[in-house]
Amino acid sequence: MAFRLLHSECHSPVRYRKWCPACNLPLEPGEIARGYEYEKGRFVILTDEEVEAVPGPDAHKVEILDFVKLEDVDPVFFEKSYFLEPRDGAEKAYKLLLESMKQQGKVAVARVALRARETLAVVRTYKDSFIMLETMYWADEVRAGQELRVPEDAELDEREMKLAITLIETLSSEFEPEKYKSRQRQALEEIIQRKIQGKQIVAEPEKAPEVIDLMEALRRSVERAKTGNVAAGAGVTEAGGDAGSSPGSGLGGTVEEMGSGPAGR
Repeated sequence: MAFRLLHSECHSPVRYRKWCPACNLPLEPGEIARGYEYEKGRFVILTDEEVEAVPGPDAHKVEILDFVKLEDVDPVFFEKSYFLEPRDGAEKAYKLLLESMKQQGKVAVARVALRARETLAVVRTYKDSFIMLETMYWADEVRAGQELRVPEDAELDEREMKLAITLIETLSSEFEPEKYKSRQRQALEEIIQRKIQGKQIVAEPEKAPEVIDLMEALRRSVERAKTGNVAAGAGVTEAGGDAGSSPGSGLGGTVEEMGSGPAGR
C-alpha cells in the first residue's frame, strides 16, 4: 500500500527538487554530475560521454548463460519477479522454452537489461503455464555473513531441543501464500474505507487550464505519431513492464521476441 505525500494546507502532491545543501541552491539537470564514492566523502566524476562509451546490454534480449537446478540457487540472490510473454510470431519459441525447462527440471541463468542496467536473472517456469524472470543480485552484492556474531559453542539442552522440534512439527504445513494476510494493510484499508464512506475526502486543487497554441499542439501530435511509427517499425514491444526480452533460434543463445511485465504489484 503506497501513500502520496501532500501539502497539509492545500492537499497538493509534494514535488521533490534537486538541492545542494552546501550552496543552499536548487539544481538544474545540467548542474548535476555522476560521482563514484571510492572512499568516504571522496569521489571521482564520470562524464556523460564516459558513461555512454561503456558497452551497454541489449535492452531487447534475455541472454541465456547456463541451465541449472532451481534448488541450487540460494534465494538470497533473488530480487524481483517479472512475467514474460511472447511477442507476435514468437509463440512457438516461448512454448518450446517453457516445455523443455519443465521436462528437464532446469532454470536458465541469464543476463538482461532493465532500465539501461545489466543485471543477472533466472528464467523459470511458473505454475507450468508461464515463463517468469527473477532478477538477481550479483555475487559481490550479497553479504557473506562472516562479519555477523553468531553463537557457535552454545550448549543445547536435550529437552529444549525436543520441545523446539515438537513445535516445528506441530506448525508444519503446505505453503499456501494466500492464507497469510498483512494485519497492518487490512487495518489501513478499513480506516481508508471508513473515511471514504464518511466523505472525509480531500481533493487536489484545480489547476488553471494551460493555453496551448493550436498549431503547436498539432505539431507535437505529429511528432508523437512519427516516434510511435519508428518504434513500431523497430519491432519494440512493451507488455506493461520494465524488461523486453528476446529468444533466438537456439536455446543456448538468446531468448528473442518476448515482452515482460512485473509479477508483483
